[in-house]
Amino acid sequence: MSKIKIAIAGVGNCASSLVQGIHYYRDKNFQDAIGLMHWEIGGYKPGDIEVVAAFDIDRRKVGKDVNEAIFAGPNCTTVFCPDLYASGVTVQMGRILDGFSDHMQEYEDKYTFVPADEPEPDLAEVVKILKDTDAQILLNYMPVGSEEATRFYAECALEAGVAFINNIPVFIASNPEWAKRFREKNIPLIGDDIKSQLGATITHRTLTDLFKKRGVKLERTYQLNTGGNTDFLNMLNRHRLASKKKSKTEAVQAVAANRLANENIHVGPSDYVPWQKDNKVCFIRMEGRLFGDVPMDLELRLSVEDSPNSAGVAIDAVRCAKLALERGQGGVLEAPSAYFCKHPPRQFTDDEAFHMTESFIAKDRDNVREMSDYRCWQGQQIAAQV
Repeated sequence: MSKIKIAIAGVGNCASSLVQGIHYYRDKNFQDAIGLMHWEIGGYKPGDIEVVAAFDIDRRKVGKDVNEAIFAGPNCTTVFCPDLYASGVTVQMGRILDGFSDHMQEYEDKYTFVPADEPEPDLAEVVKILKDTDAQILLNYMPVGSEEATRFYAECALEAGVAFINNIPVFIASNPEWAKRFREKNIPLIGDDIKSQLGATITHRTLTDLFKKRGVKLERTYQLNTGGNTDFLNMLNRHRLASKKKSKTEAVQAVAANRLANENIHVGPSDYVPWQKDNKVCFIRMEGRLFGDVPMDLELRLSVEDSPNSAGVAIDAVRCAKLALERGQGGVLEAPSAYFCKHPPRQFTDDEAFHMTESFIAKDRDNVREMSDYRCWQGQQIAAQV
């Protein structure tokens, strides 16, 4: 099959894990495909994704081959696919705008970025690169709080006619005006703010939904997160956190039996711990009441490598965007947005979003059932071989 040609805005830890994952799964088969929600979507496997353009503002990345740049500082995520050949794709200088926070200049270079001494491209130049490289999908990996930069790249996607996947908590897909513009141009849009494969938000949502289904009244809850990557350093500037806190909080509130008062729910990044690097530690506490109005509480600690935790979700989002392009379907892709993102235009439970996404992939319920039967058969064959 043809390649899915993607462009990346922001060659940070998440982009590093995505690119590594594309190569890691390229030579594997179904039986060895650990860590994926879908091995195939529309006939496309992870290895069918190809990076054709990339943008960044760090001098250690700009001008480098993308397969080299993903390992450059301040990236600090796990290297699980180290031996990458040169891709032939050079990281281009991007627009800075609000793509970094001034307070980060107070830290050593190994912890933060070093601005590149290159002229910034305007919208027309970025659009030209997207068109010249035949990019089909643009992934936004700007730092949290990059409102202007995100809108810039969304505008580039609209002008270039490429699908846009907004992985960060700046509201594009969930903004009616932006959603309308993508719909009018019939360009696929997925967003906003990517969920991890098994991270703090999806775990917190699942437990909140469990409380509701088991008749436990949730009274108070918090989610505290610490990490040592550039994103956590960036988020020490609390002014950049408004959309992030709203996105994460709404993701939990949306599945609660009753919305909690603001003083009874706290969800959001908490602190930057340099030695944690890309490891994210999450602490969740939930207080509620059981049968007979008897109190209970739950505490959970989750430790995950942050960037690989989102890469498998991004690989699925890319392939769903490609399906939409092939079908001539534009505007917000409701099902993938609800399943893959924390702040979609409409919130659904994760079970609902899962079934909606399976239906989107298979086109209709009969195909979903056939796919489910096929997967059961595959599982039986694998079990028999073991």
